[in-house]
Amino acid sequence: MSLSLARSDAGQGTRILSGPVISVLSVAGFLLVWFIAAQIAQSRMLPGPVAVIEYIYKESVHGDLLTQLGITLWRVIASFVLAMVIGSVLGLAMGQSPALNRVLDPWLIVLLNLPALVIIILAYVWFGLNEAAAIGAVALNKIPNVIVTLREGARALDPGLDEMARAYRLSPWSKLRNVTLPQLQPYFAAASRSGLSLIWKIVLVVELLGRSNGVGFELHLNFQLFNVTAILGYTLAFVAVMLAIEYLLVQPIERHATRWRNKPV
Repeated sequence: MSLSLARSDAGQGTRILSGPVISVLSVAGFLLVWFIAAQIAQSRMLPGPVAVIEYIYKESVHGDLLTQLGITLWRVIASFVLAMVIGSVLGLAMGQSPALNRVLDPWLIVLLNLPALVIIILAYVWFGLNEAAAIGAVALNKIPNVIVTLREGARALDPGLDEMARAYRLSPWSKLRNVTLPQLQPYFAAASRSGLSLIWKIVLVVELLGRSNGVGFELHLNFQLFNVTAILGYTLAFVAVMLAIEYLLVQPIERHATRWRNKPV
């Protein structure tokens, strides 16, 4: 009896530690270390978490923090959608057509290895310091990764399922929805997840180099003023938005799309 109770308590403890509690404890531990380090340093170059959180609150209520976050988020969404649409179409086409793959593959390799900074600078030089150039530069940096992922997905399609669809005389839309897309779902998920994480980073560089608003611009401005509190404030706010999108949007959608594969533990 005591052994079963011990096992039950151990299992319950494991479930607690594997849930959101461990994430909260991790964040709390980080804040504690940060607070102690700031108290030891006693320097304006390392403000404590309280000062940074106060700055975030003040700028959210009386400043432009929320506006700048919204502008950056708009650029992230626009670049992400553009990259996913173009990259998916080209990736599927290259995966299904060996001739097209041979034509485009050298250029794909070039774009995969070309530094993001080069693409951003050329976009601004050729098209000007405008919104279209900024979003286009971010999308162009992501499109090759989407192409590679979806090309592999197209090559991995089961020909037997394709023959089954023809045997049952499925319409093109029905075949796409019930046969093709379910097979491509893991590849779309991988391209989306890696794409979003890459675009978050590149958007800030684009804003830093050639835009007069957004989180990247604010980081550059406060870097010139050596305002570390503002830098950390915008960074934490930016990270909070990233985490909110990840936990409240990306992961629920992914769980819903893969619910047929999920098994209760």
